Amino acid sequence: MPDNQSKDNQSKDKHPEIKRPEFNFTIHATDGKARRGVVQTAWGAVDTPVFMPVGTAASVKAMMPWQVAETGAQIILSNTYHLMLRPGADRIEKLGGVRKLMGWDGPLLTDSGGFQVMSLGPLRKIDEEGVTFKSHLDGSRYKLTPESSTEIQHKLDATITMAFDECTPYPCTKEEAEESMALSMRWAERSRNAFVARTGYGQFGIVQGSVFEDLRQKSVNQLTNIGFEGYAIGGLAVGEGQELMFDTLDFTTPMMPEDKPRYLMGVGKPSDIVGAVMRGVDMFDCVLPTRSGRTAQGFTRRGAVNIRNARHAEDTRPLDSECGCPACSKFSRAYLHHLFKADEIQGLMLLTWHNLRYYQDLMAGLRYAIEQGQLADFAADFDAQQARGDIDPL
Repeated sequence: MPDNQSKDNQSKDKHPEIKRPEFNFTIHATDGKARRGVVQTAWGAVDTPVFMPVGTAASVKAMMPWQVAETGAQIILSNTYHLMLRPGADRIEKLGGVRKLMGWDGPLLTDSGGFQVMSLGPLRKIDEEGVTFKSHLDGSRYKLTPESSTEIQHKLDATITMAFDECTPYPCTKEEAEESMALSMRWAERSRNAFVARTGYGQFGIVQGSVFEDLRQKSVNQLTNIGFEGYAIGGLAVGEGQELMFDTLDFTTPMMPEDKPRYLMGVGKPSDIVGAVMRGVDMFDCVLPTRSGRTAQGFTRRGAVNIRNARHAEDTRPLDSECGCPACSKFSRAYLHHLFKADEIQGLMLLTWHNLRYYQDLMAGLRYAIEQGQLADFAADFDAQQARGDIDPL
């Protein structure tokens, strides 16, 4: 493992006057493969399993940061690619980092930008050095490498920095998956060499290898030899379907270090999260609750609801009778329906707030179930409630 404790690196600490706790992960309870733990960071503790709302461009859409915190969220995610383009990493650094810029008081994880760059298709070119791409905003050319991605995340003052990787597409041949994984592992070592160690901050390596067990094992071995504060599972939720994703998790999580947090990137639907927690995953992120909130879909304990549907026009019930968010505690389905039909922005705000609260309530329920040794019962009840649907009264 490279020496990241040099005087030069320590001199880059952005908050040398603040006494911070060490970055660590503690497991307090287990139930099968599931773990109930706490990630301690420089900017606060994070209870796991955890869902991280996505604030791609330093904003969780339709929400104020204190409202995000009121849903129960303890950590959020922002994105290197989008922030390096606008307003730019140097400007954000001058303004004190993403947390200070957006008024978020808790920990912040930043995606390395690898997934976004890879999704640009013909606008990007990949080689051993990194990825050259054209901005989707104005066509300007950029080069993103493991070193520059890590430096940008440092400028953003990310509490958790992600190693730069190539997100292997699905489907792909085993040969393609191995070549992609090997490149990501070389990039992981370069990312680690570029990481500036600071008390309470961490960097996660990303396990690749598509759906192939031996490639995932090779990836885990190489990443653990490098040494990271946590490990993510990449290359899933890219079209393989839930069953194959779960099959891949079944053999991947047991390979990963038990004493480090495990992060499944870009997941997902509530049922994805429940199943992944049962397979030993600790951390999640996804745009689904906020994006759905802006498109009239609300998540409830009885399944997803399209609030635009005519059947809600005169429905005086709350969206979810067990939810304490403003959308449910103060307003009816009929009012939410009206707001969306009238294109009122308040509808987007209320439904986004509700969805984030639903996800945080789900995570709290999972944590409690693990503590009580009742995760199997919790999952069975979740499946039964979701299967009943939302036609009958709540």
